[in-house]
Amino acid sequence: MLLGCGKMGSAMLQGWLGQGLPASSVWVLDPYPSDWLKGLDGLHLNEDLPTDPAIVLVAVKPQMMGDALPTLRALGNGTTLFVSVAAGTPIAAFQDILGDKTPIIRAMPNTPAAVSRGITAIIGNDQASAAQMDLAQALLSAVGQVVRLENEAQMDAVTAVSGSGPAYVFHLIETLAAAGQAQGLPADLAVQLARATVAGAGHLAEQADEDAGQLRVNVTSPGGTTAAALEVLMNEQDGFPALLRRAVQAAADRSRELAK
Repeated sequence: MLLGCGKMGSAMLQGWLGQGLPASSVWVLDPYPSDWLKGLDGLHLNEDLPTDPAIVLVAVKPQMMGDALPTLRALGNGTTLFVSVAAGTPIAAFQDILGDKTPIIRAMPNTPAAVSRGITAIIGNDQASAAQMDLAQALLSAVGQVVRLENEAQMDAVTAVSGSGPAYVFHLIETLAAAGQAQGLPADLAVQLARATVAGAGHLAEQADEDAGQLRVNVTSPGGTTAAALEVLMNEQDGFPALLRRAVQAAADRSRELAK
């Protein structure tokens, strides 16, 4: 079942449905369901829950957790596995409400899960068995790749890199298209070029044997146009290296603040 079905919950549910999961096997509790949710035939929306669900996926916003999670306290300290995708909410916060014998897995997916191209990092508490970790991984693998962390402290950095990362890429598309317009391209053509270039380069990076650095070298002729652009982008003072370090640091710091 899903507790909360906003943007992330909807992205994951959309991915599962696309993989063939029947809507009739899903219960959703959400006080403000979208029209899309309401239109899913067979979905159990804001109905009484089954007595012993195998998995509860917690996908409410961190600031709503204090009101939403206590409604499921009766399922704590039992066999129900809780999987949280709430940014900045540590496992200890769930144990405080649900009980310290509750199996809990903290996960950080990202929105490309909606097209089964996401990546999710997971870490479990001591009560989460190996079989439950495998179950969560199988569930999350339906919408993309899954990686396991060594410790929960790594989750803030994961949040800053892959959790928030799609927004950085979308902004790259926006700004690349705007730069193309500034060089005289029509707006729709600039957007098409930017979108296809970012999507294609990302796919190539996933498929190629070389790492990203080598792929960059492969398309950079000495003294050519790409080299001229990279002199700007790779500047250590005000290029991508400094900018992205600051951006990822800001996101990680905010994740730590949310955990307090």
